[in-house]
Amino acid sequence: MDVIPVIDVAHGQVVRAVKGERSAYRPIETPIAASSDPVDLARGLAKLFTFRRLYLADLDGIEGRGRDKHLVQALSHVLPGVEIWIDAGTGSRGAARAVLAAPVSTLVVGSESVETARVWGDIAAEAPGRTILSLDFRHDEFMGPETLLTDSSLWPSRVIVMTLDRVGANAGPDFQKLTDIVSRAGARRVYAAGGVRNREDLDALRKIGVKGALVSSALHSGKISAGDLKEVAGR
Repeated sequence: MDVIPVIDVAHGQVVRAVKGERSAYRPIETPIAASSDPVDLARGLAKLFTFRRLYLADLDGIEGRGRDKHLVQALSHVLPGVEIWIDAGTGSRGAARAVLAAPVSTLVVGSESVETARVWGDIAAEAPGRTILSLDFRHDEFMGPETLLTDSSLWPSRVIVMTLDRVGANAGPDFQKLTDIVSRAGARRVYAAGGVRNREDLDALRKIGVKGALVSSALHSGKISAGDLKEVAGR
């Protein structure tokens, strides 16, 4: 099981994400770092565990305020060798090219950010091996072109199932939805995002075939410990 820590950044600060209600996000307070500065938090995560990947939600980019173009370089400096998954609200091939300019970057394209399945195809063609599709849901409703959900042939090798209303809500993963996606994913790797509370959730996800989980709140609260991370990673 691959546990991927999440950093949500808005206006240069890491914020605590709750239920996808972005206007209500506030700077995070965590024992992992002394401040809400993204680089400070990255250092804290590096001390907690040797993560292989980091998920960066660039909320300024997602909400159309413009990407922080220097943040990835700063994070990669304190997390050498870590693959950085970036969701910056990418909705065009040109925007994808800008994100992928950083060699450590892997592009996450949220279904909520693309207008049509054809747009998704154009974006994915830019760098198929470095592009992940996030199937976004809110209150059980799919956000994005319906074809992206129903036609699994459009999915790349890595797919995130993002249940926004469960983010930071201590509600547990949506196992039913995840089981359905895994059953249709074939050899693709499926990642859970939203609701992961503890080690037990990670074990349950692994049993249904989920290959990894995006986690934030459970790391900051200590409900998923460094010992848990070592055990679920098998190292």
